Amino acid sequence: MKKKRRMRKMSRKIEILEQVQEVMPEEKSVKKVKIDSVEDLPGVGPATAEKLKESGFDSLLSLAVASPGELVEAGGITEATARKVIKAARDTMNMGFESGDELLERRKNILKISTGSKSFDALLGGGFEAGGITECFGEFGSSKTQIAHQLAVNTQLPKERGGAEGVCIYIDTEGAFRPERIKQMSEHQGLDPIQTLKNIKVARAFNSDHQMLLVEKVEDLIKNEGLNVKLVVVDSLMSHFRADFSGRGQLADRQQKLNKHMHTLQKLATAYNLVVYVTNQVMAKPDTFFGDPTAAIGGHIVGHNSQTRIYLRKGKKGTRVAKLIDSPHLPDGEAIFNIEETGVKDV
Repeated sequence: MKKKRRMRKMSRKIEILEQVQEVMPEEKSVKKVKIDSVEDLPGVGPATAEKLKESGFDSLLSLAVASPGELVEAGGITEATARKVIKAARDTMNMGFESGDELLERRKNILKISTGSKSFDALLGGGFEAGGITECFGEFGSSKTQIAHQLAVNTQLPKERGGAEGVCIYIDTEGAFRPERIKQMSEHQGLDPIQTLKNIKVARAFNSDHQMLLVEKVEDLIKNEGLNVKLVVVDSLMSHFRADFSGRGQLADRQQKLNKHMHTLQKLATAYNLVVYVTNQVMAKPDTFFGDPTAAIGGHIVGHNSQTRIYLRKGKKGTRVAKLIDSPHLPDGEAIFNIEETGVKDV
């Protein structure tokens, strides 16, 4: 009797296993849901999607490069859901590894904006490169702002003339932007000065929080207003951070906010293939006995986040000298150029 019961149990187990095996292939054959928008991501309903969009996370790319903490704060979701959303977005965007030869081929078509000086362009491998942050630092009168004006004009030139056929976003922290200077430079380039000025969107930042907010709004201009932004200028980067956070006691807070600001700029450069140009102030190092005692402010945060760093100084007979301090692929070197009424020119 017991033996018969065991046999019945065994046959029942075998029957269940066979049923499971029949179901499994059907489950595997089910097609994955195609993800085209934020609403299609797992764990994101209409209400959550709306919250994320209001916070600027309105594309799969913006979610793919976000951190879990940012999504938790923006969408009111759990950290586990945030990680799941980010992973799904990254899988959809195919943000994995690529071979070196593929990267080399892609870099051949990378956008570069000319400075107006052949020697300066040669120093930078063809001009200011998209996809990263380029920092120019130097004392007052070293032409940091002049270069910013020149880039704002040159961005609108055809690509065959060293331009990007795009719009410039100019964040002015020191009140140094001059439309009259843009008019001079654009006329020399054969551009309509009024149209050139229309393609430069200027915003005056009054403190570090306002400066950070303006940079965060650039993405809205690109997505919601359809602006073909190819250059973002911050002139100057550290002016407000230096004023808002004084003393060693506030240094850690300043650097934390600065790091977030730099990462936002880097995301813009990477996500939208645009050039980010920041100017920076300098300080004197009295303990330096040999060489130039001038150093950029902002510490390691600025240094590590800037893809290319250029030190500007005054040269002989009114010239300017650009010294390449740091670059991931270019050798150190110098270029000499002039600042003329028509703009940045070779000596």
